Amino acid sequence: MAAPCRHVGRCVQRNGGFLRIRLDQPLSGRSFGLAAALQQAAEVHKESKEPIVIPRKKSWSSEAVLEALASTVHRDPTAYPYQFQDDSYLSPRTSAEFKIYSLSQESGRAAAKYFVNNNPKFFTKDFAEPHIPCLMPENTAPLLEGESEEALKERIGLRKVSAAVQMYDQLLQSGTAVSMDTTHELLDLLCLYCDRDPVQEGAPQGVDGEEAEEETKRRRPKGGRAADLLKSSWKENNNAERIFNLLPERDPPCYSALIRGMVKHGAHMKAFNLYTDLLNNRLSADVHIFNALISAVPEVREKFNERWDLISELLNQMREQKVRPNLLTFNSVLKALRRCGSLAKTYAPQTLNEMKALGIAPSLATYDHLLAVFYKSASFGLSNTDLLQDVLTELEGSSFTCQDPNDVFFFSSAMRTCLDNKDLELGYKVHRLVEVGENWRLLGTPYQQSFYYGRFFNLLCMMEHIDVVLKWYRRIVPSFYYPNHRGMRDLLQALDTDSRLDLLPAIWKDIKSFGHDSKVDLVEELLSLMAREEHSPEVQESFAACALDVKSVLDGRSSVEWSASLLSHITTLLLRANKLQRAWDMLQLFKAKHRVPSTLLLDHFLSVCRSCGAPQRAVELVQLSAAFCLPATAGLAKRALAEFELTDEQRSILSEFEAAPEKED
Repeated sequence: MAAPCRHVGRCVQRNGGFLRIRLDQPLSGRSFGLAAALQQAAEVHKESKEPIVIPRKKSWSSEAVLEALASTVHRDPTAYPYQFQDDSYLSPRTSAEFKIYSLSQESGRAAAKYFVNNNPKFFTKDFAEPHIPCLMPENTAPLLEGESEEALKERIGLRKVSAAVQMYDQLLQSGTAVSMDTTHELLDLLCLYCDRDPVQEGAPQGVDGEEAEEETKRRRPKGGRAADLLKSSWKENNNAERIFNLLPERDPPCYSALIRGMVKHGAHMKAFNLYTDLLNNRLSADVHIFNALISAVPEVREKFNERWDLISELLNQMREQKVRPNLLTFNSVLKALRRCGSLAKTYAPQTLNEMKALGIAPSLATYDHLLAVFYKSASFGLSNTDLLQDVLTELEGSSFTCQDPNDVFFFSSAMRTCLDNKDLELGYKVHRLVEVGENWRLLGTPYQQSFYYGRFFNLLCMMEHIDVVLKWYRRIVPSFYYPNHRGMRDLLQALDTDSRLDLLPAIWKDIKSFGHDSKVDLVEELLSLMAREEHSPEVQESFAACALDVKSVLDGRSSVEWSASLLSHITTLLLRANKLQRAWDMLQLFKAKHRVPSTLLLDHFLSVCRSCGAPQRAVELVQLSAAFCLPATAGLAKRALAEFELTDEQRSILSEFEAAPEKED
């Protein structure tokens, strides 16, 4: 009994040590990091007595999950814009189609929304979980009846201009006082829409809209500016002015609404007169009044120095009235300086320094105005790009949000400056800034975006190697940019510069897909590049196939006028690929289109006839030349007699043409 007990005790003792090791290892391993962390925290605690506040939770935005998912995918450069991917038939090929399809899509969406909002009884079920308000009918009809200030507020909120004015008049007639806050909202509504009911989205144009359009055409000055057209939009003694004049007490917000409305709708002089009335009543203007008046200065003063004097006077009055300017104030000053001639270069830097002194960060519109002041168009020659270099260095790596409606013009203006000065590195710097974050949203509308990418692509074609140009071409077309007629011409010139004419057939396919095959001058330039010099047999074969495709496309267009050079280029390309019959058909087309082939083309045709062993075709060529009464007919006949093995009948025919006297040009 003792031996087994000793044996068991020895096993327990031996295995117990093993268990202690196995159990202590995870505990010691787990506590080692904790001890080190505690030791480090104790040392930090000794150095600093500041308490550590641990946040209870991390707050995420409602779009955080979508943003995380969006960061895992990238734009497909070969795909059309996302809005056209639902219907492959409506994939636009040109910028014109993009505009038509986009407007059609928006029009259909607006029409559907109009139908839903005007027939809410058919759309009572809400299938979306969670609820999506924009998919349900909007409340566009007033619910409150009777004369009350709440009913007036409801009509203002629904943007019912005529109904709001009618309710306001009824309240005054019944002796009910309307609060100043509601009056301010009513004046803002009237001045925003110029005392007219806004057109409901998707609504059909009625008689009033047609009459307004006819009146606009009738009042439009011949050869006038757009600013002159705006003068007719603000009517004298409209409801906004009438309600303003009925007020027993007029405070600065009332003046602000009317002045901003007058400036917005073209009554600039009336806005300044109303501002004078505000000062006479010993009231102080707000920053919105000054912003509107500064933007209207070029419309009320003709001379440059008078414009700047008025701007300076307004700024001094802001200081006297202790009104702090904001970003839009200085942007309005810079925008007005763009129409002050040479004075702008003197006062624009001062304006920028004043912004920085007040701690106001410039927006993209600020830099756009500066570029317009200091850089002239390409017609004035090259200009110094140091300012744009400094601006891009300061903005490098920054992400922007729209703070001014004119922010969307900066990138296009900057790229135009790079193109005018042929500065490729600066153009790359501008584009890198566009690709930071969501800065691409500040390229503006698709129409403005096409200007930016068009200028960038033109700069690449002008200054970059063709391999890099083609890489960018595949990257931005068609997902960002639909090349126009000029863009395709620049690409052809880039291929010519770097001697990559073998790619011309592929470019012709793109020209067709983008709808530029109707541009005869572009097609003729393409053919002239292919026909200018000889290439390898493989390349010549592809050129001939491309020339036949061009001919088939142009044959289907009755409006195309065939020129002699266009016919000659196609014929030459066919001859170099030894397509004798096709080339002969093109010579027959000369006669049908009343065009005359050149002597060089006929000599080339005769040489191909000799290499192909076609004496009969050579005789027919001489006869065709005689039909055109060309002076080279005798020389062609002499060559044919000397270089071909002919029958007696063929020799007699050619001898008649050889004996004819050769005329000089």
